[in-house]
Amino acid sequence: MRWALRLLASLAGLGVVVWLVDPASLGPHLRAVDMRWMALAVAALAGQIVVSALRWQLTAQALGVRLPTLWAICEYSLSVLGNTLLPGGVLGDVGRVARMRAHGGWRLAVGSVVIERLAGQVALALAAGIGVGWWAVVYHGAGALVIAPLVALLVALVWGGGRWLGARWLPCAVRDAVRAAWCAPAVLPRQLAYTGVILCCNLGGVWAAAQAVGVGLGLGAALFVIPLTLLAMLVPVSVNGWGLREGAALMLWPLVGVAGSQAVAASISFGLAALGAALLAVIPWALQLGMARRQQPAMARSSVEGDRQ
Repeated sequence: MRWALRLLASLAGLGVVVWLVDPASLGPHLRAVDMRWMALAVAALAGQIVVSALRWQLTAQALGVRLPTLWAICEYSLSVLGNTLLPGGVLGDVGRVARMRAHGGWRLAVGSVVIERLAGQVALALAAGIGVGWWAVVYHGAGALVIAPLVALLVALVWGGGRWLGARWLPCAVRDAVRAAWCAPAVLPRQLAYTGVILCCNLGGVWAAAQAVGVGLGLGAALFVIPLTLLAMLVPVSVNGWGLREGAALMLWPLVGVAGSQAVAASISFGLAALGAALLAVIPWALQLGMARRQQPAMARSSVEGDRQ
């Protein structure tokens, strides 16, 4: 029932947005999609899934659980597929937690998934803050009024992070888990590298999907509108952000000179690219199944030879 309600919410939101921009002006952009740019968008978003799986593997390892690389990629791909097709954007992660519990128990499974997802959301929020600052400076000349708070925020995050993790109101287990997963000297450089690559793939996927429908965004404009558009997808009232994302694009992208119909077309193009990347989950699962089938005869031979001895 809840899935049906969120599906209706997505369809209603998308319908309202399409009605506002006029289907007649939206259709030509979607019919003229450049499949080369779409392929690039799908590739960027598929790459994001693989690197996210590696970040999850690193996070789990920092918490004391070793996950096989191919298994982590398979499970992460499956969870992304679930998040894409099911309402709320988290049901795929719930399934991943359930399947990971055999490796280290419920607590470590939940901790690794939540901490890994949180890293991506923090990075996206920081990118959105920088983009808003750029927009305010370039379009409104509010230099000092915007840059000073942003610099203060970055300093607070870098230098005050350790103090926040030591806050007494935060449960000790949570503090220790976040410190181990993010701040340990052996982990921090790889966490930052993975998160940076994931963010670039995510933003690049939207940018390429926009190019596919003829929308060219400069670096500053892309950094302003794309993170905010993606953040709208986190509101758990739709299926994978459909309707919400298009509404955010319709409101935000005209601020940097993109027509409303083009903005909505770019958002729809990204949604289709994200679906395509999620459907590629079949590839790592096929690889894992093939490896399992090759290992079965070898295991059977070893068992027979052991019985003979």
